[in-house]
Order: sequence, then structure tokens, then C-alpha cells
Amino acid sequence: MQKASDFSPPSRTAFIDMLNAGMGFARRKGLMEAPDLSKSALMDNAARFTGYSDFGDDWFHKPLDRLLENLHDQARLNAAGEWAAKKQFEKVLHDRLWAEQWFREHPEILGRPLPRPVFIVGPMRSGTTRLHRLLSADHRFSHMRSFETISPVPRPGFVPGKPDPRVRLAERIMRVARFANPRTLTIHPTGPYEPEEELGLLVNSFWGMKHEAQWWVPDYGRWCEREDAVPAYRQMARLLKLVGWSQQVSSLRPWVLKTPQHMMDLPALMKVFPDARLIFTHRDPLSVVGSAASLAWNQTIIYSDHAQPERIGKEWLRKTNLQIARMRQARKMVPGNRIIDVRYDEMDRDWRGTMRRIYEFLDMDIEPSLPAMQHYMDRTAIYKRHPHQYSLEEFGLSAGQVLHELNDYITSFGIPLEDRMDRLAKTGVMA
Repeated sequence: MQKASDFSPPSRTAFIDMLNAGMGFARRKGLMEAPDLSKSALMDNAARFTGYSDFGDDWFHKPLDRLLENLHDQARLNAAGEWAAKKQFEKVLHDRLWAEQWFREHPEILGRPLPRPVFIVGPMRSGTTRLHRLLSADHRFSHMRSFETISPVPRPGFVPGKPDPRVRLAERIMRVARFANPRTLTIHPTGPYEPEEELGLLVNSFWGMKHEAQWWVPDYGRWCEREDAVPAYRQMARLLKLVGWSQQVSSLRPWVLKTPQHMMDLPALMKVFPDARLIFTHRDPLSVVGSAASLAWNQTIIYSDHAQPERIGKEWLRKTNLQIARMRQARKMVPGNRIIDVRYDEMDRDWRGTMRRIYEFLDMDIEPSLPAMQHYMDRTAIYKRHPHQYSLEEFGLSAGQVLHELNDYITSFGIPLEDRMDRLAKTGVMA
């Protein structure tokens, strides 16, 4: 039996080390310039590249300013990390410019309704992806695909129903991501057409935890925690209408959506989507915190040479605690008939029975969707043979510390500790 002391956070791949060394050498020799990550340069370059100047609602400047500030003074990016950050910022700014042009050319897009969306709301790593993809297998729902969350906005010249270059771009990005971190497929299996969370719609406003899971920017995270998220959710709704228009699906089909950010922003979500139905997912926080810290670690080490596992563990324990506290407070304001709670262990033990209960809540017949759901479960069974491995101790945490902070959550929602916690209590190892 392995012990926690045998484990340490995984190192980044040789591919990233070589890329970073090559870029550093090129910069020292004057063959490559350091990326200009100033807001003025990023925006000027985006306007010049697209030929447009309307970035939409000016609110996005606030999170962008804070994020850039903390990239400079906290993230300690390496050469490859600075280059990747520049590309990511440019991409979002291009999308904002192109989106406004689509809205001008096709004003009917913003007239599309978003009736009774279903939001899956739960902590990172609490089974939201499995539930989201099961619901997405039902063609009575609309859902985003991975290439659309990577690139929410079609490029100029796009024609609905014709080949979409965003798919090829997503394939290239995913290939690079697998070189950079082959553990990605284990932590979050995906592909260009797989149902995916709407994270890119919030990133379009430079908003949310995606940035905190990628870069060490804690001050940015705490700034977001104090801000009203309504403008980011309004932009998300506008982009969701654009995605639906580009898919050419009926605007009467409800969307099924999910991202852990909603734990933090339920009041904003309900203000922008007032008829939303909410499925809350719950999982043993020993697994949630350890897995969330592992996910953030595996991203952060790509972009910085100075990631500290204990610091990441402490931050994601704090963040998970805050997500749960905000969720518990905000759901008090939502009518009870719009809420259902689903535990991770229930889905593990009897996914069909749990899905039947969800469909009763949604007032829908589950039978037409069961074959597609079974197909999804069958084709993804391989990932259970290659589980995501991590331990709390890798990140300077203990089971006792996590349970002390989140015991009331466990008790209030009747969340059982997972079977492997018996081993964790003895060895500190969790797989």
C-alpha cells in the first residue's frame, strides 16, 4: 500500500520545458520579443487584426484591468506562459469584436428566447460533467460543444450549416494541450464535439475561476468575489443566443448548462435567467478539494516555474468553502420547486434511478433519452480504468482539516464519505 509520503505533485512535461527553454533562448538572443501584455497593446492589436473597434459593454475593462495587473505582479509567468497569455487575451478580444459585428448584421440573434434553461450547479469535480453530458444526450435540450466554448463566436464569413473552422482550431488546441499536459484527458476527458460547459462565455468578459485555475492570481479572484457578476452573465446570455443561432437549433429548446462558477454567482444567474431550473450536485469535499487542487496544479505548472502546491491547496480549500457558503445562502431565495439536489454517490450507485428523479423534477419523460444516455456511459467507461490520481497531502492539506471546515455541509446535505476515505484515513492516499 502506498503512503501519502510516496506522492508528490506531478511535474510538467518535457515538452513544456523544451518550449519554455527555446523561447527564453530566443528572447535572450533578440530573436523573439517579450509579449506586450499591456491592455492598450492588446486592444489595439485586436482592433487592427479584425478591422473592428466595438468591443461591446465597457464593463469588461474592470476584470481585464485587474487580471492583467495580477499577471504582472503575482502570476510569475515563464516565457511560454507569457506567450500563451497573450494569445488567450487576443482571442477573447477578437471574439468580442466579431460578436458585436454579428449582432449588427443579424439583429434577430438577440431576439432569440432562452426559455427555462437547466443549470447544473456544483463544486468543481463534483460530477457535474457526467450529469451535463447525460442530459446533453437528450436531443430535446440544447447544449454547447467543446469547440464552441473554446471559440464561442463564429469567424467572419461563417455560414450556418457549412463546415466550421472552429472545429479544426479546437482540434489543434487539444493536441497541444495533450502535449503540454497528457493528464488532461484523465482529469477532464473531452473532444471538439463533446458537450462542454459554457466557461468560454464567461471568459469572454475576463470573468471567473477559470483564470484562477490556470494562473496564480489570488487578488484577482478576491476582487471577483466582491463584484456584481450581472454584466458577465448578461454577456453570457447574448453569446448563448449567438451559439444557438450558429447551431440553427430551435430557440424553444431549453439549454442545459453548467460550470462551477455558478456556485459563486447564483444571484446574478437568477437575475439574468429568471426562469432557470437548478440541479445542485454534491460530493464528499475530501474528493472535491483534492481534485480541484490537482486540476489547478496541473494547469499552473505549465505557465509558471514558481507554482507552490501548499499555496494552491490552501487556496482551493478556501475557494471550495466559499463556493459552498455562497451557494447555500443564495439558494434560499430560489423557489423550492425550481431546485433539486443530487449526490455524487447516488449517480455512481444508480445513475438511471437518479436521472429518472431528475426528469420527474423537469416534468419530462426520460424514456426517449435512455438509449443515448446508455451509449454515453458505455463509451466513457474506459476512463474509470484510468482514474485521476491525487492526494490531499500533495497540497499541504489533511482530511481532518477539510472535514473540520466543511463538516456542516456534509451533515446538511447527507453527503457520505466515499469508500476510499477509509484508506485515506490510514494512508493519506486518494485515487
